[in-house]
Amino acid sequence: SIMRMLVQGGGEVVEALIDHEDVSAITFVGSSPVAKLVSTRCHTHHKRCTALGGAKNHLIALPDCHIEDAARDIVISAMGCAGQRCMAASVLIIVGNGSPQEKLLKKVVEVAGSIEPGVGPGQMGPVISPDSLEKIREYIGKAREGGAEILLDGLPWVTTAGGGVGNWIGPTVIRHKSSDDAAMKEEIFGPVLSVYHASSWDEAIQIENSNPFGNAACVYTSNGGYADWFTDRFRASMLGVNIGIPVPREPFSFGGLYGTLSKYGDMDITGDGAMEFFTNRIKITSKWGGIPSSG
Repeated sequence: SIMRMLVQGGGEVVEALIDHEDVSAITFVGSSPVAKLVSTRCHTHHKRCTALGGAKNHLIALPDCHIEDAARDIVISAMGCAGQRCMAASVLIIVGNGSPQEKLLKKVVEVAGSIEPGVGPGQMGPVISPDSLEKIREYIGKAREGGAEILLDGLPWVTTAGGGVGNWIGPTVIRHKSSDDAAMKEEIFGPVLSVYHASSWDEAIQIENSNPFGNAACVYTSNGGYADWFTDRFRASMLGVNIGIPVPREPFSFGGLYGTLSKYGDMDITGDGAMEFFTNRIKITSKWGGIPSSG
């Protein structure tokens, strides 16, 4: 039988659940360090475990992409759920510097800047906790101090949204001069989109490949051949073409890439991977002989 639980508590509670003799398998979604610990403890007890960790999802925009459609999709991916979902994009790599690239970035800022605080359709709510808010503010501050350009600043929401009550921070778009900035490489988990102009396809894919996470990636283009080039080279398990939230539909399964910080353990949590995880394959080998004739 399968039981879903919402468990409150710290490490002792998690360890007790994993160690319990009546628990044969565990699924987990959370930060990479905790996912690794959960997976390691489960396997110590020879139990199945699917533990999905963090993410740093990359979007790559080529000059031939449809500006209006791409900009809307980029903002939905980065700012939906206040950027606090595992499929949220947090890095936009724009290939080249020119008029199409500037038009795309301007449109992204415009669409993101039109979002209002709230919990209704088209609005964006607060982040989950004061600690999360403080972490996001620290990354924005570090980027500013490091010379990055804040194209859209969400900090005013801290005092203006929700009447100053709640963990509010608005959509933030940062243009970086270096792909080594912390906000370009580390999981922020908030409504912050880091933008970097790559000089070539090779530089763009190198930035995506060098990240230790391996959850999702997307390319925006009007050319199928260009799309194939990137999907053949992305280092992530859920890939999109002009879709910034590339959640696979069944029977294909949801989960990060083995060997990265996005995935520990066995199988995935949906689709055919989940069927394999939550069931046992029973193999029957039979031989019939000496059966009396009905005549």
